[in-house]
Amino acid sequence: MTATSQNGDHPLTVQPITSTVTYTANRPWLASLHGTDQTETVTLDASKLAAGTHYVASTDPAQPYSRLLSGIPLGRITASGLYGPYDPAATDGRQNLAGLVFDETLFAPGQPKIPCALLWHGVARAAKIPGGIDTTKITLSPTGAQIRFV
Repeated sequence: MTATSQNGDHPLTVQPITSTVTYTANRPWLASLHGTDQTETVTLDASKLAAGTHYVASTDPAQPYSRLLSGIPLGRITASGLYGPYDPAATDGRQNLAGLVFDETLFAPGQPKIPCALLWHGVARAAKIPGGIDTTKITLSPTGAQIRFV
């Protein structure tokens, strides 16, 4: 594309600049591929998430999106139907493990809801779960997650 300078004597060339950011799937918690072909799409309540534990907040002005971590244990909030971090001491439904965030997901700051893939059955390394998980506090349920922790 060519344009003319303000005084009309010099042609200007406009050269668009493009940048690309690539993320590699980081799932050190995943112990088996079993169940990875049957994830479900769920929606998270972003107000329940904590920076540094559940997501990495962006500090790059060229890439303002925060990154939800893969492997975060989730529970379903009964009143809203949204999902939040699993918490065995919660009383809002999140005390029942629904599964684990399967893929890292980018989301905009201030976004109230975040879609993500839920691994609801499979095998996971408990020691590698972001934020940690006490597997002795998980109450098994026929309608809950079918995750075997190793």
